[in-house]
Amino acid sequence: MEPMINVMQPALGERELAAVREVFESNWIGRGARTQEFESSFARHIGVDAAHVTSTNSCTEATFIAMELLEVGPGDEVVLPTASFVGAGNAIASRGAKPVFCDVDEATLNPSVSHVEAVLTERTKAVLILHYGGYPGEVAQIAELCRSRGVHLIEDAAVAIASTVDGQACGTFGDMGVWSFDHGKIVVTVDGGMLCVRDPELAARAPKIAYLGMEQRSGYDQAMRAQTRWWDFDVTSFSRRSTTNDVLAAVGNVQLSRLPEFIDRRREVAEAYDAGLSSVSGLRVPPPLPAGHTSSYYMYWLQFEGGIRDEVARDLYELGVYTTFRYPLLHQVPAYGSDAVLPGAEAAADKTLLLPMHQSLSDADVDRVISAVQECTGRRTGIARAA
Repeated sequence: MEPMINVMQPALGERELAAVREVFESNWIGRGARTQEFESSFARHIGVDAAHVTSTNSCTEATFIAMELLEVGPGDEVVLPTASFVGAGNAIASRGAKPVFCDVDEATLNPSVSHVEAVLTERTKAVLILHYGGYPGEVAQIAELCRSRGVHLIEDAAVAIASTVDGQACGTFGDMGVWSFDHGKIVVTVDGGMLCVRDPELAARAPKIAYLGMEQRSGYDQAMRAQTRWWDFDVTSFSRRSTTNDVLAAVGNVQLSRLPEFIDRRREVAEAYDAGLSSVSGLRVPPPLPAGHTSSYYMYWLQFEGGIRDEVARDLYELGVYTTFRYPLLHQVPAYGSDAVLPGAEAAADKTLLLPMHQSLSDADVDRVISAVQECTGRRTGIARAA
């Protein structure tokens, strides 16, 4: 059996190792200059001032902080697409609020304006949308809807680090945006996240929430500035420690500089999949991007007709091609207590399969995936028709 081709895989090398070595040799591995550089570089990347971004130890934690900043609590509802990561639902429920799940488009797995509007009520405090697979969706229209209703908009841009609409970065259309840098993302810091907050006062509170309710400052730096009693601190709120550090940020700085090459390669892979699979009977490739939209190409998905998805996934695995589905539908998770019926998402969940998509895929890997999908789909389609 040939080596397994992974669905997701980081692209880490000598430049990242050298950056980590420099941190080790500096004898400062906590939050410091490299973390601040990462925040500033990321802010430039999305087109905002660095004062509006705060790095965290995960995207999920950034979402928890967003809910705290908006004072989401008991009696409030927060709308989110059912095809979302479980961390989003948990961030809402942990505040005592009610997650309200909306449907998604069957082909794109992104919610439309009408999907969101259909579940808004007088109790809706915020809308939390995901850019599925790095595809922007109707974010501009949803942002306008939220403004017209006086509802906060949070963008889960975890997988949309290079996605834009008419030149504006996804994650900056609403009141807040969150991004992920975990081991499976495009830009990797091993683990980590970023929060962007539009309102200046709330943005100033975010770093304190991420650091025990205190200012994120170094006592050593305070001493260098001739301050007295630099060891003192002031707690302004009761919080936890959610910060990242210079080791992870050093990796992130290198990875962010490589983002254009990562996206170029992912686009090439997506185009190769389109060319090789769009004419295969029994499956559909992702719909084309609307004019003015750019994708991060985090996911590439196929949708199979005739109930053959699971069998094709097993066949591909036997051929050394790993596939998966993201995300299990949250309205079907008993813990959230939802009785919603969401036909678009439910139909998508039964037929969607994610192919390997990462910048480390070789041309030979891509050819293997295409050939395997063609073979397995053809065989399973024939079996289904004969049954």
